Amino acid sequence: MQRGDEIFLDTNVLIYIASGDARKAQVSESLLANGGVISVQFLNEFVSVTRRKYGVTFAEIRQMLAQFKVLLNVVPLTSAIHERGVALAERYNFEIYDSMIVAAAQLSGCRELYSEDMHAGLTLEGLTIVNPYI
Repeated sequence: MQRGDEIFLDTNVLIYIASGDARKAQVSESLLANGGVISVQFLNEFVSVTRRKYGVTFAEIRQMLAQFKVLLNVVPLTSAIHERGVALAERYNFEIYDSMIVAAAQLSGCRELYSEDMHAGLTLEGLTIVNPYI
């Protein structure tokens, strides 16, 4: 594993870069500087949210995506992630998309998942959820 490869970043970490929230953007930039792992699902969500919510141009989005791909290890969506995510949703009564995030992080060998939207402090099968914005 390389530097940061034990940290999985949720989509909101990427989105705050373009959000206009200076404090959260600064936290996100610090996290990205240390590396980490994301799912290709988050790249798609980043495009959707930054276009719809913040009006970011496709040229700007492509530039940001290129930077993310240099700084972070991007893992593909797989059937294994899907199967584990469904099992996690059933076992822990999570929303399906949250369980997919946890599954991707676990199957990537990460020890921490940085997310503002999930259960901070919860440890699931060796993966601890951390809210970096509190």
